[in-house]
Amino acid sequence: MSEAAPSQSPVTVSDRDAVRTVTINRPDKLNALNAATIDALHEAFQAAAADESVRCVILTGAGSKAFVAGADISEMNTLTPSQGRDFSLRGTRMMRFVEKMPKPVIAMINGFALGGGLELAMCCHLRIAADTAKVGQPEINLGLIPGFGGTQRLLRLAGRAATLELCLLGAPIGADRACALGIVNRVVEAGTLEAETMKLADQLAASAPLAVRGMIDCINVGGECGIEEGLEYESAQFGLVFSTDDMREGTSAFLERRKPSFRGS
Repeated sequence: MSEAAPSQSPVTVSDRDAVRTVTINRPDKLNALNAATIDALHEAFQAAAADESVRCVILTGAGSKAFVAGADISEMNTLTPSQGRDFSLRGTRMMRFVEKMPKPVIAMINGFALGGGLELAMCCHLRIAADTAKVGQPEINLGLIPGFGGTQRLLRLAGRAATLELCLLGAPIGADRACALGIVNRVVEAGTLEAETMKLADQLAASAPLAVRGMIDCINVGGECGIEEGLEYESAQFGLVFSTDDMREGTSAFLERRKPSFRGS
């Protein structure tokens, strides 16, 4: 991806067919998350959720060095305890919205994803990283703890032992180890990252949108409840898709040995 010059907006948006790319555009600050950037991201994802022409979203950072190198330390340095809590809640609300998006969101990790950057990547549905990327939760080195869900999502993705290691030691790890731990889904050569991510996004954009939404809902619910409740929810969602034209199209296309054309209805 080409280097993006700083602009007035901390977030830029571009579309290619049914795929929208949201780019954090603060390369001079390694795309660090300040309050304005968090708000701009929230607005960008709300717009993507509401836009019927968008079926998949790619999230990345401008430049070649960082996805997001963390939260903006210069902004956090003077916060009071109540302001710090408010800043945490601001980021958490935005990331929770991304996590519950009805459309798949792919984090394209093109460089450092540290602290708030890793937390932002983890709230996305899929993560594809360049082989040169580094991820971690270095807040301990600043006398802080993760504030945007790092202890919670990392625990669910990588387990207790890895979460304690990354949070307590604060050292970043490479993309290959992150993949082995389940923190990222795929690792590709840095030079092919954009093409591989777009290929994955195109595949998701061509899938049945209502079925995609149902899967995301079921997995989110299942990750936060007991097995019985999760199974009940899945059965209910399974029944609902039988009311869709896409389900009829998909099953008919299979029986007729042709490629389905899903319309999101």
